[in-house]
Amino acid sequence: MSKTTYQLDVAGETKQLTIHKAFCIGYTGRSKENTYAHIKELAEIGIPEPKEVPMLYPVSGNTIFQNETMEVVGKETSGEAEVVLIFGESSDEVYVTVGSDHTDRGLETVDINKSKQVCGKPFATKAWKLEDVLDHWDELELTSQVFINGEWVDYQEDSLKAIMPYEEIIQYIDKVEAPKKNSIFFSGTVPLKDGFKYGTAFRMTFRDPVKNDEITSEYDIINIERE
Repeated sequence: MSKTTYQLDVAGETKQLTIHKAFCIGYTGRSKENTYAHIKELAEIGIPEPKEVPMLYPVSGNTIFQNETMEVVGKETSGEAEVVLIFGESSDEVYVTVGSDHTDRGLETVDINKSKQVCGKPFATKAWKLEDVLDHWDELELTSQVFINGEWVDYQEDSLKAIMPYEEIIQYIDKVEAPKKNSIFFSGTVPLKDGFKYGTAFRMTFRDPVKNDEITSEYDIINIERE
């Protein structure tokens, strides 16, 4: 992909970050028992089992964006609030924010990687420095809502205790030899409250209860399919 620069508000300062590569890491649940149970549930509705757990899915850099609108083809696409890691000019320069691994659920039954590739991957315009949140990582909270029939419906709510610890995420990235410098990783989500839901907008919030701070991002979902 070509070099692309994005702006992030970090501790009140505007950072210009270059991103070369983008990845989604699937099946990063901390409880392996629950993760494999979830994989079985997905297999029952036709979603192929991953080759390994966790599983790295490279996506094109032109899928990532910070706009407020996403165009999709079809009615069965949905987002998931994810903890997002963005690496700067070195592997020690790490920023943490929230993003959405928006996915085409119909195509997911055919090819998971392609189902991620055909949808945009939005992420917030605000981020935290890793060192400012790492000592209370498990207390960070992810929530999301879907806009359905004129109202916001709660979709996800859990702490990062539901996801692999940061150190294990990094170990996995190193294991699969994914480049960290100037890369963005959608690194895991928390469980859905009540299965997939399809709406016309998606809102995600990343909350730090220790520092009483939060990152919120929202985008409209526009279906451009001709009926």
